[in-house]
This record gives sequence, C-alpha cells and structure tokens, in this order.
Amino acid sequence: MFNKLRVCITVLLLCPPLFSVSSQAPTISEFDRQRALQMLKAVHDEVHKHYYDPKFHGVDLDKEFADARQRIEKVNTMNMALSNIAAALDSLDDSHTYFLPPAHPIHLDYGWQYQMVGDRCFITQVRSGSDAAAKGLKPGDQIMAINGIAPTRDTTWKIQYMYGALRPQPTLRLTLADHSGQQRTVDVTSRIRETKRVTDLTNGGDIWNIIREMEAYEHNVRTRYKEYGEDLVVMKLAEFTYSPGEVGELMGKIRKHKALILDLRGNPGGYVESLEFLAGDLVSKDVKIADRVGRKESKPIMTKGSHDLFSGKIIVLVDSRSASAAEILTRLIQIEKKGVALGDRSAGSVMESKRYSEQMGADTVVFYGVSITDANLIMGDGKSLEHVGVTPDELILPTAADLAAGRDPVLARAAELAGVHISADDAGKIFPYEWPPD
Repeated sequence: MFNKLRVCITVLLLCPPLFSVSSQAPTISEFDRQRALQMLKAVHDEVHKHYYDPKFHGVDLDKEFADARQRIEKVNTMNMALSNIAAALDSLDDSHTYFLPPAHPIHLDYGWQYQMVGDRCFITQVRSGSDAAAKGLKPGDQIMAINGIAPTRDTTWKIQYMYGALRPQPTLRLTLADHSGQQRTVDVTSRIRETKRVTDLTNGGDIWNIIREMEAYEHNVRTRYKEYGEDLVVMKLAEFTYSPGEVGELMGKIRKHKALILDLRGNPGGYVESLEFLAGDLVSKDVKIADRVGRKESKPIMTKGSHDLFSGKIIVLVDSRSASAAEILTRLIQIEKKGVALGDRSAGSVMESKRYSEQMGADTVVFYGVSITDANLIMGDGKSLEHVGVTPDELILPTAADLAAGRDPVLARAAELAGVHISADDAGKIFPYEWPPD
C-alpha cells in the first residue's frame, strides 16, 4: 500500500456563523441527541490523542468542545447537532482536521459546478437538462451568495461541506450577477437519488468524496495529454495516484519533448510516493521536498526516481482547486528554479492527516469518523503552504467572458512560453469537462 498524503484540495470546516441557515430535518429525538454527544466525545478524544500539535496552536479545545456540548443539548435537529461537532473542530483552523458525519442515504446533483477565480466565485459548468440549465444558469455567471452566504476563498468549501455533508438541501437559493453586473436571484433544485451508505470511513470516505457526491464532480482520473510534435506535450494530471512504474511510463512520454506543460488545475493531491518519484524525474533525485513536522519528530520527504532527468522547459498550471501534492510539486519546481507556474493562487491546503473510523450501535450501526492532521509540511524555503498556497510566477485569471465562451487563456499563454501557438479558444477544447453519466 502507498502512504497516502491526505493533503488533497480539502474543505475548511464550518465556523459557527455559517450554521445559522435553517434546516428542514426532522426534530431530534433524545436517543439521537445522546448519540451526537457520544460522537462529540469520541472526536474530542481522538484529536487529543493524535493531533500533531499537542498545544493546539493555543486554542482552548476543551472549551470549544464544552461549548459544542451545550449547544447540542439545545438544538432541534440532528443535522444541527452534527454541525456543532464540525464547528468545534473548525476552531483549529486546520484544513485537514474535520468531522466525517454519518453518510446521508441520498445524492443531490445540482447540475452545476463552481469555483473561485481570484477573489470571485464563478459558475464554470452547467449540465444540459438540469434545473440549473432550465433556470438560465450559465458559465461565467458570478455567484454573489449561496443561501445568503457570500462565497470567498475562506467560505466556499465550508458552504460545500455544509450542504454536501452536514445539511443537504434539495434547493439552493443563488444570487447571481451576469457579465453586465445585473443581479438576479434563482432557486435551483437538485436531482435526488438514493446512494449506498459508507460503512467504513477509513476506506474511501474522505471529505473530497463527500463534496464530489454533492456536486456530481467526478472527473475521469485518467491522465490526459496532447502532443505538438517534439516541441511540446501538454499533460493533465487529475490526481497523484501513480505507482513508480506508472510514473516511469509518464516520463517516457514527457522526455521525448522539448517542453512540458503540466496542468495541475483542479488536482487535489494524492500519494506521497507518486509525488516523490515524479519530483525526482522532473526536479532532481535525492532533493528534499519538505520536512514532515509531526507530534514527536521531524523527518524529510525526499525525491526519488531515475537519473534520466527531464531537461526541457517546465511550465506548471495551477488554480484555486490545486491542492496538497499539486501545490508541493509546483512550489518545489519554483524553489529549485526548474520551471515556472502560471494561473491562479493555489488552495493553500497542505497538511498531512489520517482518518479515524468510529461506529456506535448494535442492531443499527452508525458509522462516522474524523480526519486529524498528524504533520505539518515545511518547504525548502522554511515556509508552510497551509493557508498560503502557491503564488504563480504569472497570475492569469480567466474572465467571465472566457468562462462563458470556453476559452483557456492560461494554457494559451503557457504554450506561447513553450514556443507553440495555441489560441485561447483552441486551448479550451483540449481537455473538455466530462460530466458523470446520469
């Protein structure tokens, strides 16, 4: 098994003000209230036992959990009780320490995708035939608010976590602005279908899976690439999930070209070993990637790979959804002066964590869990990327008009730096978005 670096583009947990949106869930029973209090205690104990900083950054975690307990004793719904468990963990302001609530038995497909571009949030995709399409949502529409909450780099993932894991809602109210700045309010209804419950949160139930279920965000994880003779290869890596042998196969394609555009936009990270071997073939073998600073010790993460180093030009593309290993590799390439980065500032979600699965009940078993950061990662410049992200060498942000027309000015500029002309219109067609099947 690979040692998976769970520093994927993750979601910051909900701070208490975000819990003010009303819930339509049934009134909580006293039995379920006691179950929620048991979950709270189990999560508290796991964090105290495993969190990498025993001082919790100066946060009085016991008080946060005591306050959450008092709120749980007064709330009216189970969803609100679970939200308060999440809020207690949010006090740590740690991108990889969060509550994994019991899975909901339904999947909500809203039929639209969105992300931060710079400091603004835009709709990027709308599924044909969805209620979103019928209501006139279009790529390039700016989202001013979701159920009254303004999406920012700090709140966007909290909103997704809220409505994807804690309090799924069949309808979301959006405040949108079109290209001219004209605002409108739209209620978008999701398509609902039943799903299988997660039975073991240590095997494939992390927060990104929860969010993808909410958004129907299921990019095909195969590596996609396009070659332009011997001059250039454009390679899009969806995740860092490669074995050493598979990294070797990738490098076999890359080494034939004078330049590489490595598209890591939307890449949430993945395996440590994938990062080590890919960095070893692109940067240098036996170079320190970062120091892993844990609760009891600090040790370096080193590059691995062959001595057949890629000698061509490297241009890396990142955006607000590039996280973890994608951010680490990009920053390493910058630090070692092996290439340049283009696009948007990355997610700033770079810690190492482990998930702990919990369960309660006998006849009816309830599964839940918690992700806990067990190490910070310090880059070669002595800095952590957590909450900071990677700043590109060239900040290039697609406009609302670019999103509406499907243009990709970031990839077009990268090709120009590689000496190949690709128009922004053509660049936008190289790796088209693929909706999951109905």
